Amino acid sequence: MFDKVLIANRGEIALRVIRACKELGVKTLAVYSEADSDSLHVQLADEAICIGPAPSAQSYLKIDRIISAAEVGDVDAIHPGYGFLSENAHFADVCSSCNIKFIGPPASAIRSMGDKNVARATARKAGVPVTPGSDGLVETEQEALKVAKKIGYPVMIKAVAGGGGKGMRPAHNDVSLVQGFHGARMEAEKAFGNAGVYIEKLIENPHHIEFQVMADQHGDIVHLGERDCSIQRRNQKIVEETPSPLMTESLRKKMGACAVKLAESVKYVGAGTLEFLVDDRGNFYFMEMNTRIQVEHTITEEVYGVDLVKEQIRVAAGESLGAHIRNAKPRGHAIECRINAEDPFNNFAPCPGKIDLYYAPGGRGVRVDSHAYSGYTVPPHYDSMVGKLITTGSTRFNTINRMNRALGEYLIRGIKTTIPFQQAIMQNPDFVRGKYNTGFVEKFVSSRAAEFNR
Repeated sequence: MFDKVLIANRGEIALRVIRACKELGVKTLAVYSEADSDSLHVQLADEAICIGPAPSAQSYLKIDRIISAAEVGDVDAIHPGYGFLSENAHFADVCSSCNIKFIGPPASAIRSMGDKNVARATARKAGVPVTPGSDGLVETEQEALKVAKKIGYPVMIKAVAGGGGKGMRPAHNDVSLVQGFHGARMEAEKAFGNAGVYIEKLIENPHHIEFQVMADQHGDIVHLGERDCSIQRRNQKIVEETPSPLMTESLRKKMGACAVKLAESVKYVGAGTLEFLVDDRGNFYFMEMNTRIQVEHTITEEVYGVDLVKEQIRVAAGESLGAHIRNAKPRGHAIECRINAEDPFNNFAPCPGKIDLYYAPGGRGVRVDSHAYSGYTVPPHYDSMVGKLITTGSTRFNTINRMNRALGEYLIRGIKTTIPFQQAIMQNPDFVRGKYNTGFVEKFVSSRAAEFNR
């Protein structure tokens, strides 16, 4: 096992990794920007080093500064969390060249699957169905128009790197395609340092289903079921649950087998997520693979009784998958709400600022992963998520009721949050019946425009 791990991230995921390390008896080194000097992960790590100014391009995306901090701190390994450098193959290579273990898949797997366009080609080769789209990167707007004409509108322009809905633009005609092409490239360059995009057919209002895989360095790989991520706005997930209301045992078996097959084909190691679009007839299409831990890994942990972050660390240290992972069976239901510092009554405008009062809900079946606290200032420079609220129950109905109760207890004063919006979702009859897809939020907001679109 490692002696000391550097966490190359911030916010709740940095805190999540610190907690896992502490339980494994591993010391931690936090890195932080000047804007995060008062963040909880800085306070709870064994050591902390400032790596630059607030903009992520000058701090959390600066490989040389992170490696310098790792060498000063004499760490054995680096955990990248999610976002930032977590799917950067060059960063994984640099770690290896400096004799520092990258807690994630090998750089070759990141290149094969972290680049979404290459991942689609890999999936085709493995016999996994993919949506129609460009054969490679689309470099110019003329080329984009040619691809769109071939596969037909609507289409989706997607960044090859990163996640979180960044670098994604739908297009329904030539005008929106040209605008979206340049917009997606600019946003991807800013967020991930990679402006590459590809184009695929937009399957309107499908279900967004992802499968969690975990693999060790000895060739053992398993999947831990699916998560339904269809409740999303502007391609950013708001609510996730497992198991999916859509799923049948037959469909789970087929999709799970494809997920494992695809991960095996690139000799994957560590935690990863295979994302699919599924239509109402049960046809599914591979979208992309996230070669890192996901924000919503928590609900899989609760239903399968595992600790995915600990397992990431163990696997990176050379250990085999534990029997508790290989033999894990689902039990009950879990839902996660991403609590964002946004104003749902003002077109979801970001709402950074000081939290005057913070009180997290509790009780049976309630988990809160958050770096927020009373007096903490949410900086304007990063993702707006301030926490994740997870509830579990023996049935989906019980889990929804528990989430509704917990959201009502969650007090965050001083800034606006998405809590009222998510509580309204929990009370929506269609959601309660499990009758939703990726078009749910847009339809829901439209039906209550007087409240949520002022």
